[in-house]
Amino acid sequence: MGTPPPGHHPPDASGGPYGSPAGDAGAQGTPGVFAPQGYPQQVYGQPVFQPVVLPQIQLQPQQRQEAERPEGSGTQAIRGVLILAAVIGLVIVVIGVGFMIMSPDEYASPERTSLQRPGGVNQMAATVGPGGPGNPLAQADPDAPPPVPALPAAPPMQPSSPKRLIIPRLHVNAPIKSVGTDKSGAIETPPISNHNLVGWYRGGPTAGEVGPAIMLGHKDTQTRSAVFSRLHEMQYGDKIEVVRMDGTVAIFTVGGVEQAAKQTFPTNRVYGDADNAELRLITCGGTYNRTTGHYVDNVIVYAVMTGTRLAKAAS
Repeated sequence: MGTPPPGHHPPDASGGPYGSPAGDAGAQGTPGVFAPQGYPQQVYGQPVFQPVVLPQIQLQPQQRQEAERPEGSGTQAIRGVLILAAVIGLVIVVIGVGFMIMSPDEYASPERTSLQRPGGVNQMAATVGPGGPGNPLAQADPDAPPPVPALPAAPPMQPSSPKRLIIPRLHVNAPIKSVGTDKSGAIETPPISNHNLVGWYRGGPTAGEVGPAIMLGHKDTQTRSAVFSRLHEMQYGDKIEVVRMDGTVAIFTVGGVEQAAKQTFPTNRVYGDADNAELRLITCGGTYNRTTGHYVDNVIVYAVMTGTRLAKAAS
């Protein structure tokens, strides 16, 4: 297998080595970019009305009689119209409330969509290959949901930036750097100058937060193997730990591993919404094409958070 030039990874159909995350700029705004707090509203004091002194006017006897005359039928008619309008307005409000009660879905605020797992069936191979360890990785059906482990998901935590990624099976203990997207909308790769560096897509959830946290790393450099060179060896049930800035550790359990062609990258399965705190690890894989200078596939690990603990205090 050849060695790609630094930072040079094969683009997929979306223009980048790891696909374009769902909800990039142009769809629903730029993910992960938090709008600043609203400008403070100006505080207006209560208006002060100055009394206006009008000059006294002497009324003639005939004018005084007209001023003291009781209200006529014209005033009563106006009052009746106002009362009728108020009653009609009340009826319209009641009818509107009735429509909302009878058709709640049409008036409800939009909710997040999630990838469904019909009948709880895991539609992807649970091991590193369709027939077990040692067999080639396979690409799942395009409509298959992300694979999940048998363990129940742990309750999600509040957002907190990730610091380190620990994978006991692969002897990985690597720092994490946040990355964004390039001009094509694909996720940036971490700097290849540091072979033991993992990139976290800051436009998505943090590890331990509801949704899929996306992390990626290089397979190799010009001179040596890199942090995710053995990612294809991950298996169903393996543990992954993410140390967070808030002093907690999110513990993930692998549900499955997939090797997908870059031209048919499973964008929805990787970046789509999830009901639990989940994790995706991505790197290059498959055959290295010397002519194009690209790997032809991506290796993707799917995991769900199944536990948490406090990080050990630094000695």
